[in-house]
Amino acid sequence: MEEREHTREDLEEHAIVLDYLPIGRSSSARSEPLVQMIGETKFTLLEAVPRVAEIKVGESVYIGKGDRDKISLIKGRLNYQDLTEGARKELTNAVYAIVRKNEKRFVDLFNNASSLNIRMHSLELLPNVGKKHLAAILEARDEKPFESFKDIASRVSLLQDPAKLIVERIIVELKGESRFYLLTRPPAMPHASNY
Repeated sequence: MEEREHTREDLEEHAIVLDYLPIGRSSSARSEPLVQMIGETKFTLLEAVPRVAEIKVGESVYIGKGDRDKISLIKGRLNYQDLTEGARKELTNAVYAIVRKNEKRFVDLFNNASSLNIRMHSLELLPNVGKKHLAAILEARDEKPFESFKDIASRVSLLQDPAKLIVERIIVELKGESRFYLLTRPPAMPHASNY
């Protein structure tokens, strides 16, 4: 299997802790503490060995190439199915926090999204966005670019909570239930150690 070299843009710098397993997985022969996390840029699901025991679910930790204060080793990427029950329960909250923290980035998605092909626009990948919603979004953004989620909701009456649509789409992509990956990296290949 050929490994591709990762560029700086491919790697996550920060992640939100989804679950902390002080003695690791019960199915593992080796007992070591583990942390399951989600990257804050590309929503990469990761498993790591913590450097310290004071790691809390929901906290943001540095996982970049420099000196890490709380994470010792990134073991590799995970797929949704590899997450613990606790990590799955925390996932929506973590994704929502990331989306809210990076509101401009996701508002720009509404402002700049384009067609995927002749029949489908990329905004139609968002849950419950059909042709009527799409027409309303495109008409509103042609008048003036959106400035916030609140602005989108007020100008496109059919969309009550644009952040929720983004979060739902990210979860669909993380579960590997999509042909298109608009907001996340495609699921990890089996035994992928590089993140």
